[in-house]
Amino acid sequence: MCAFMKNILTGLVLAAGFVAAPLAAETLPPPTGEVILSVTGDISVRNDGDSAVFDMDMLRGMGEVTFATTTPWTEGVQEFTGVSLHTLAERLGVASGSIKATAINDYAIDIPVTDAVEGGPILAYLQNGKPMSVRYNGPLWLVYPYDLNEAYRSEVIYSRSIWQLVRLDVVAD
Repeated sequence: MCAFMKNILTGLVLAAGFVAAPLAAETLPPPTGEVILSVTGDISVRNDGDSAVFDMDMLRGMGEVTFATTTPWTEGVQEFTGVSLHTLAERLGVASGSIKATAINDYAIDIPVTDAVEGGPILAYLQNGKPMSVRYNGPLWLVYPYDLNEAYRSEVIYSRSIWQLVRLDVVAD
């Protein structure tokens, strides 16, 4: 139903003296491919019990961000493409708290939700236009645009740049 029709229907229901029920919560479709990211915790949108799970197509469908930067772990300027942490947090209804990011090898780091800003870090799935294998930091690497913002060139930010990312757990304040 289009927004115009919803507004008319809501107006008619209210005019009749009834209280309209809230619209159903936003939904997230189930993955059709291999799950590469699971998000749990204080999220308002789910598709697998208490979790939101994503395959590569779902992440790509959220809009791609690309930037070029150097990193302490690679040589020369690298181009990274992925979904912004800001977009992912917004899509899942995350506005505050922290995110515990966990890698395949169980390395984990806490990232404040305040890092999830436009122009900030991305969950990169391409490096120099190519998918990243597990052997080479993939399939997901949380990368900040280090060269584009001096504030991102610190040991604290470098420690948050987790590769082989598989899980995020959102913890409320």
